[in-house]
Amino acid sequence: MKLFWNGFVFQLQLARRSPDTFHVCATAPLLTVVFLAINKYTGAADLTSFAVAAPTLMSLWTLALSIAGSALTEDRELGTLEGQIAAPAPMELTFLGRMCSVVVVGLVAFAESWLIAGLLFGRWLPVPHPFVLTGCLLATVAATAGTTALLAPLFVLTPSARTVQNTLSFPFYLLGGVLVPASSLPHWIQPASHAVFLSWCANLLRDSLAAPPVHQPALRLLAVIALGAVGYGTGMVLFHRVIMRVRRAGTLSQT
Repeated sequence: MKLFWNGFVFQLQLARRSPDTFHVCATAPLLTVVFLAINKYTGAADLTSFAVAAPTLMSLWTLALSIAGSALTEDRELGTLEGQIAAPAPMELTFLGRMCSVVVVGLVAFAESWLIAGLLFGRWLPVPHPFVLTGCLLATVAATAGTTALLAPLFVLTPSARTVQNTLSFPFYLLGGVLVPASSLPHWIQPASHAVFLSWCANLLRDSLAAPPVHQPALRLLAVIALGAVGYGTGMVLFHRVIMRVRRAGTLSQT
């Protein structure tokens, strides 16, 4: 727990000196305005929850990709990655703490989107299921941080993490049904969306903002956490294998 907390605090301190960490706080309101404007002029006022949930999930995933890539890339360029790997403390715990810290910052996007919907469009979304909503947001944070660990090996092997970040943003939005439900996708690709944690998060987040009772919330929260845990566990196994490979090749500090 101490290692996790040290990584959490360390990344927050770095975030204070990096304006890029907070760029989602500026983009989330703009995305909300765009989505709500489309809803307004198409007469789809009942889709307000979609317009609020989408910027939240997009901000979380964008921020996680950005920080996960830049963190390992900068550590490698500065020569501090070798020290972290050689230290007796398991690096996977500090990495998870670092990812959780910046993803928590991304939760500000939900508050901003909710306020924009009310202040600018007069659509004050009620929260009929506050406990489900809170559980969904926390599970989404954990799953997002865990899934980025699956990408950590790519960030070590790839000279430029920016390529990976740009490639994995919109496919995840699409498969995750962030704005358009995954059920609207072609039938042949819908099974793949169930393996993307964002699809579970998006559906549960929208349902928590709707009046009808939420169907099987505990099971769906467990699915989100399980997918994040699988991503984290698989990512750390692959990460250790990649580290052993670059050690043998002598390219750990190569940029």
